[in-house]
Amino acid sequence: MIRILLILAGLLLPAAGAIAQVGGMEALTVEQNGDGQTYSITLQVLLLMTVLALLPAGLLMMTAFTRIIVVLAILRQAIGTATTPSNQILIGLALFLTLFVMAPVFGEVYERAVTPYLAEEMPAEEAVRTAIQPMREFMTAQTREQDLAMFLELSGRGAVEGPEDVPLSVLVPAFVTSELKTAFQIGFILFLPFLVIDLVVASTLMSMGMLMLSPMIISLPFKIMLFVLVDGWSMVLGTLASSFFPSA
Repeated sequence: MIRILLILAGLLLPAAGAIAQVGGMEALTVEQNGDGQTYSITLQVLLLMTVLALLPAGLLMMTAFTRIIVVLAILRQAIGTATTPSNQILIGLALFLTLFVMAPVFGEVYERAVTPYLAEEMPAEEAVRTAIQPMREFMTAQTREQDLAMFLELSGRGAVEGPEDVPLSVLVPAFVTSELKTAFQIGFILFLPFLVIDLVVASTLMSMGMLMLSPMIISLPFKIMLFVLVDGWSMVLGTLASSFFPSA
């Protein structure tokens, strides 16, 4: 787990190492008996802290996390279990499924950029470009052409010769937009069978004249039973993982 987080941090860490070569910043000065001792903090530490602060945004915007968490949230709403599973469980499940999906990409980043940079075999600028490339390929493969064209037009760049010419400032929002659209499409399909159960239960209660009884009380056990009988969690998580690998 820690290694994977370090791999993700490696996307921005090479840049920190390049800037850190300028030296340190004075943090505080301690004086004792007229003698002063100055303690400094290096720019590398400050930039590393900044990188760690940016990791959540990178995880949300540049990986599979967005699609997975949206689908899981829609699934919970469709079943009607309110806060079960809790938000913490859904986020944890989405996080580890994201690490599973992104493992090949993170491994490529680590081998091609982080390891050579840490071994001082690659300059910082080249390491940054190399580290971004696998992430760019992943996002490009998951981004719809119409979404990419829309953001290219909004940015005033017009058409580009190839995917490698699309800047990250355009690719990332196009990727997120495509992920949200895909997540809502999957969520719609998941919602249908539970909606049918709700309609059947509501119609049955209305025909029996039991208007004061909430259909949710009756339909919830049937929806949970249906989800368990079809091994719903395996189907949903397996479908989510395979949706990122169409050829699998």
